[in-house]
Amino acid sequence: MPRRAPRKDDNHHEIVDVFKKLGAHVEDVSMVEGFCDVIVLHHRQVYMVEIKDGAKPPSKRKLTEGESKFAARWIAAGGEWAKIETLEDAIKLLT
Repeated sequence: MPRRAPRKDDNHHEIVDVFKKLGAHVEDVSMVEGFCDVIVLHHRQVYMVEIKDGAKPPSKRKLTEGESKFAARWIAAGGEWAKIETLEDAIKLLT
């Protein structure tokens, strides 16, 4: 049985737009299962970012097993990782 493509959260495009307005380069990799949603480069700093919709209940904002494992590996290796739920979260990450 074929797998479905990962769904983007409702606020995905808004958050990507905010990152870009703040001068970041953004690569959307949301189609890669068990990874992050976007890679953000801002002032020579690379962030792996998981986007969740802050308007949804907490149970709908949980990381999948693959997302959680990736985040743990990335952070353990010294990388920057963030879970962004709101536009304010996105602004705070880059300012």
